Amino acid sequence: MSRVGIYGGTFDPIHLGHLHVITQLFEKDLVDQLLVIPAGTPLLRDSQPFANAEQRRTMCQLAVSTLPLEIRRKVSVNPIEILRQGPSYAIDTVEEVRSTYPEDQIFLIMGADAYSKIDQWHRIDELKAMVSIICINRPGYPTAGIDISALQVAATTIRAGLSADVPEIVAAFIRENGLYDNQ
Repeated sequence: MSRVGIYGGTFDPIHLGHLHVITQLFEKDLVDQLLVIPAGTPLLRDSQPFANAEQRRTMCQLAVSTLPLEIRRKVSVNPIEILRQGPSYAIDTVEEVRSTYPEDQIFLIMGADAYSKIDQWHRIDELKAMVSIICINRPGYPTAGIDISALQVAATTIRAGLSADVPEIVAAFIRENGLYDNQ
């Protein structure tokens, strides 16, 4: 039985903090393989993503390509949510992933910020019965899970041009596509 992690997020943009989480999941031997899943239509956000779904998917693929080979070969960017029409619920994603990995243990990876809203999630009791949750501690949130010495990186500061905490290949994509110029 393999341990399959689902690491979903808006990834607007994916940044060094996300890559640190990915690296730590393998260094701490918490998962055997990881699916990075950019959100389609995130429901519990105050605003919609600035980059479109395909741009966020591409940024994830570019960022994953910068990981060390021994980690990169265990990580895939899965478009399951951005290809889905309408709202994206974690339980729908988990059900689809479970159908692909029926014999494996599924782990849902989330930061303490997302975990703080988990009781608002659609069909949460069913979801909790289907997966094991790995909550990653984040600066500024109550300690709720695993300490990985999370980096204090925020997509909002990157979008505002106040931080460059993305791999250079992602920064080039952002520049080439004029993303976040009007933030």
